[in-house]
Amino acid sequence: MKKRIAIFASGSGSNAQKIMEYFKKHDEAEVAIVLTNNPEAYVLQRADNFEIPSHIFEKHEFTKTDHVVLLLRNLQIDLIVLAGFLWLIPQNLLQAFPNKIINIHPALLPKYGGKGMFGDKVHQSVLDAKDEESGVTIHFVNENFDDGEIIHQSRFRIEKGDDIEMTKFKGQQLEHLHYPRVVEGLLKKMKS
Repeated sequence: MKKRIAIFASGSGSNAQKIMEYFKKHDEAEVAIVLTNNPEAYVLQRADNFEIPSHIFEKHEFTKTDHVVLLLRNLQIDLIVLAGFLWLIPQNLLQAFPNKIINIHPALLPKYGGKGMFGDKVHQSVLDAKDEESGVTIHFVNENFDDGEIIHQSRFRIEKGDDIEMTKFKGQQLEHLHYPRVVEGLLKKMKS
């Protein structure tokens, strides 16, 4: 039986798209569902384009009930992949899927992580600090923002004159290249 992935996203979902593409004709794994807290998120259209079911939830359902946990269990999800998902993962979900929830962050953690550090805020912080490099971090999720064990990091140089758009572009190239492969590697390590 194929390993089953659930993707959580809050926005456009470009990483979600790359993961859906990567596993579309994969022999051993598939994206089983896309979940979002944002009914306007473009990731819903991306999921629809791949004929992948989606689920929209609101804060109370996510943080105060077991609906999402039960949905994922019923779908026999093996790995939860956060792809631009902005809410903290509640304890019940962490307990139901120990070491089976991963996230990608657009900087080299532990730098520029934590509550409120996402998207352009991260890239602006890197540029403001005049860092010579930045990158992406893929990590396990725990009860704190951007604090779980690091699985993979990739780096890029920040050249003189790089603005926020260029920094974001360089980071996304690495995200799109590495995230699907890291997901695949983790799924291969899991016992059938």
